[in-house]
Amino acid sequence: MILSDTSIRARLESGDIVLKTYPEYDIFQQIGPASVDFRLGNFFKIYKRDRLKIIHPDQPISSTAVEIIEVPEGSEFILHPGQFVLGVTVETIKVPYDLVARCEGRSSLWRLGIIIHSTAGFIDPGFEGTITLEITNINEVPIALKPGMRIGQFAFETLHGTVEQTYDKRPGSKYMHQVLPEESRIIKDLY
Repeated sequence: MILSDTSIRARLESGDIVLKTYPEYDIFQQIGPASVDFRLGNFFKIYKRDRLKIIHPDQPISSTAVEIIEVPEGSEFILHPGQFVLGVTVETIKVPYDLVARCEGRSSLWRLGIIIHSTAGFIDPGFEGTITLEITNINEVPIALKPGMRIGQFAFETLHGTVEQTYDKRPGSKYMHQVLPEESRIIKDLY
């Protein structure tokens, strides 16, 4: 069952769901009927096409083939048609053990051609950290992204039953306590 605005507010007030922002921001202003909006951070990671011929998921990517860009406050990141970048949320989220969170895009941005996640929309119980966004421009014109803009929303769903291995206690959890946009760590998968 998806939490309503009153349930989200109550769980935020009790500290059960944690959404921290820096600089401080009134997260309660971001609560919608069944979700909480989140904002775009100012760090982006891009894969440098001139230094990559191919990506093999089972092989490390050279650090010279990935660039992290910090966009100063008040500036823009221009996302070109077909471009894929990793972004990050301003908010750090901590999901309690009896919930999962979903990271969803905003309809207003989707109508411009911005996708903020392709597959990583699910946030496990026990996860804590920022959320890496998989941002793509499917429009035919460049789109300006401003750090601090509301770019997506978190929806929360209750779990049926008790989780035996929460994300924070599961061996092989690769993204716990992430702060910056993190590229794939699939090479660390436990087989």
